[in-house]
Amino acid sequence: MRIAIVINTSWNVYNFRMPLLKAFLAAGHEVVAIAPRDAYSDRLVAAGCGFVPVEMENGTNPLTDLLLIGRLYKTYKQVQPDVVLHYTIKPNIYGAIAAHWAGIPAVNNVSGLGTVFITKDYVSNVALRLYRFSFRYPAKVFFQNRDDRQLFLRHKLVRPEITEVLPGSGIDLQAFVPAQDFKRNKAFTFLMVARVQFDKGIAEFVQASRLVQERYPEVRCQLLGQVDERSRSAVKRRQLEEWLATGVIEYLGATDEVASVVGAADCIVLPSYREGTPRTLLEAAAMGKPLIATNVPGCREVVEDGVNGLLCRVRHVPDLAAKMMQLLELDDTALERMGQASRQIAVTRFDVRQVIQKYLQAIEEVTSQVRV
Repeated sequence: MRIAIVINTSWNVYNFRMPLLKAFLAAGHEVVAIAPRDAYSDRLVAAGCGFVPVEMENGTNPLTDLLLIGRLYKTYKQVQPDVVLHYTIKPNIYGAIAAHWAGIPAVNNVSGLGTVFITKDYVSNVALRLYRFSFRYPAKVFFQNRDDRQLFLRHKLVRPEITEVLPGSGIDLQAFVPAQDFKRNKAFTFLMVARVQFDKGIAEFVQASRLVQERYPEVRCQLLGQVDERSRSAVKRRQLEEWLATGVIEYLGATDEVASVVGAADCIVLPSYREGTPRTLLEAAAMGKPLIATNVPGCREVVEDGVNGLLCRVRHVPDLAAKMMQLLELDDTALERMGQASRQIAVTRFDVRQVIQKYLQAIEEVTSQVRV
């Protein structure tokens, strides 16, 4: 069977979907990645995938979006996959239309709603209308948390019978493992792993870090993630440099070796406004780290307040700072216990093998309907 996977960047495919792609290849399927070309495209080919480049512009422009539907339709007719798997907003919306025109069953994955349900404006209103139109066509729609599914159902954007909730993108429990021995840093280290965007809560993290360091000057607060100024919610590099100049946070840049950086931290922080199921929290949980996150959809699926971490109020700097200080004031035994609880949650709820099995079942289901 030929399976096409369509995402807005090759980087996204390589960093978040490789366990799924490897499982497809191991099962004897042919996999074709369809995405804009970037530094990770050749890595997909080296891993055994086919690759077809398709440009996807940022922003909302009716003309370029219509052209994207045409490019995807042409690509689908060229590749002739048995099924198309869509991820991220534009492939979900425009890819679903193109696949319908091409007569190919599609499985969509709503892995996060971005700013559509966070910022209420003209763009978000247009996006809602596009979701309602295009989500008539997929054969299956996966959500990464129950809140997102309920939101789509409440707005009548999708038929309930074709929806299902996945445990996020899952986590490879062999790739992300806890350290053999618990060790607390002499200078307690908070690490935020996220794209450098306002809706990830980076401004709140910077301000809360300053409050924490006023009481505990030795505490280190670090940020790891890509800067991409093209996003609607992007933090401009100039703003980031102003924050760095204060000395409150350290910017570690971006890396493919996330596990080594997470392993060196005492606590992972994600004060996001809304998530699907955040990959960064899954990785940290699998590595046995205590977590701090906002009490919002996606984050609260991974963080049990008082069990494996602490939940704080969204967009609330004093509460985030209070939770950071509450956690660093824990003794080693309590901190280690939280980390162990994180690992247990990752093992029981978020094993990537569960996601792989759900996809294999969905693909068999939607392609058998076509065969009939």
